[in-house]
Amino acid sequence: MKISLQKNSTILQDRFGLRTASYLSAGSTKLPHDISERLRSARVQAVSQRKITSTQTSAGVVHSGGSAALTWGSGEGLSWWSRIGSVLPLIALVTGLLVINTFQSDNRTQELAEVDAALLTDDLPPAAFADPGFVQFLKTRRQPASPL
Repeated sequence: MKISLQKNSTILQDRFGLRTASYLSAGSTKLPHDISERLRSARVQAVSQRKITSTQTSAGVVHSGGSAALTWGSGEGLSWWSRIGSVLPLIALVTGLLVINTFQSDNRTQELAEVDAALLTDDLPPAAFADPGFVQFLKTRRQPASPL
């Protein structure tokens, strides 16, 4: 029974593919030459990719009754170690993003504190603080001159 269902499914897929290909071929005769050449090269690449993926079998589909389940190369599914190993990079990514966000907010807070300190301790007019280059001026003034 399973063999005949798989055979019918394969036949239906083949018919659908042939009908789709015939519709696309009929429509491609009206296209300019450069577009038809790009389509031809895309077809060649798609066929070569299809041949590569059909030879590799890393995952399988298990049919049981009216349902199907995708397995990752074994009949048992994912083990606990595999699940932990697949979640661990996600945890590392989130932790890294949180650390970067903390450093960025600390740097921004430090820059604002320096501008506020300079505003309170200097005798500059308030218009100088509105200048976009003032923060850069404060940064260069803090760094000691390098000896030649």
